[in-house]
Amino acid sequence: MAPTMGDMSAATPDLSDAPAGERQVLLAAPRGYCAGVDRAVITVEKALDMYGPPVYVRKQIVHNKHVVQTLERRGAIFVEELDEVPEGSTVVFSAHGVSPAVHTQASDRTLKTIDATCPLVTKVHHEARRFAGDDYDILLIGHEGHEEVEGTAGEAPANITLVQGPDDVADIEVRDPAKVAWLSQTTLSVDETMQTVDRIRERFPQLLDPPSDDICYATQNRQQAVKEIAKNADLVIVVGSGNSSNSVRLVEVALEAGAKTSYRVDDASEVDTGWLDGVTTVGVTSGASVPEELVDGVLELLQQHGFPPAEAVHTAEESLIFALPPELRRDLKAAQQS
Repeated sequence: MAPTMGDMSAATPDLSDAPAGERQVLLAAPRGYCAGVDRAVITVEKALDMYGPPVYVRKQIVHNKHVVQTLERRGAIFVEELDEVPEGSTVVFSAHGVSPAVHTQASDRTLKTIDATCPLVTKVHHEARRFAGDDYDILLIGHEGHEEVEGTAGEAPANITLVQGPDDVADIEVRDPAKVAWLSQTTLSVDETMQTVDRIRERFPQLLDPPSDDICYATQNRQQAVKEIAKNADLVIVVGSGNSSNSVRLVEVALEAGAKTSYRVDDASEVDTGWLDGVTTVGVTSGASVPEELVDGVLELLQQHGFPPAEAVHTAEESLIFALPPELRRDLKAAQQS
């Protein structure tokens, strides 16, 4: 069977033809929330507790519709741009980061800002400023229109050129081939990014690498985990929203690693049980902004259709925790002392 990644469609429930004893569900570990997402979601929750609703959030705090809806019920108001926020209000910047121009706009509108940008994205911003300060042309590998790319590009717009993949490399123009550096969006496919870097280096042999890999640890770990479970899987289900770059990449990585089919769903309600026809081994994972209860719902659905409890496949341990934004920590501390 050729790898397929189709749209979700209605189907009549039909159990796998495989005997129950032969079926297995492989659960990727690690999966779900990364440290940056956890920090961002807790930031909005704490801000609502501290200042009371409404608390405004520029863009989706993380790319998961269930997380956004849960925070909306608590009083968070999500906006696309700061001109939608009343002057003097509290606004949280999403985990994907913002450009310096957004910080300036917030100051001009006397907004109280809480910056929930993932520290790993902030690191890429620092690298962009450093390379630009040394007058390098910076090739930013990423997806046009993604909030993280817009924020990073805004750090040095005169120096940064967006490269969306290997096919863009032939059209790159730089001022000095000896002064070219690359950076990347943190949520890309590791393998695809390095293919692009290799192609760039063919054109610019003196290409300067960032001081450390820009693909974040959580993205790499989740991609490695899905490779492991996909090797012999008939089906890999990735839980995550459609605007989540890292979730979409997990589907692609699963197919490349050997899964016969792979689909992304927001939750168990989007699983087409027709996908289970003739399936023996199902792999399950989730993107870095997905609450664990959404994965649990998929596992419960599989058990209802004759599959056994999931077997965790561990490929890495994660213990990283990021501190809350300093402006929020300061106010929380002051409230505790008052």
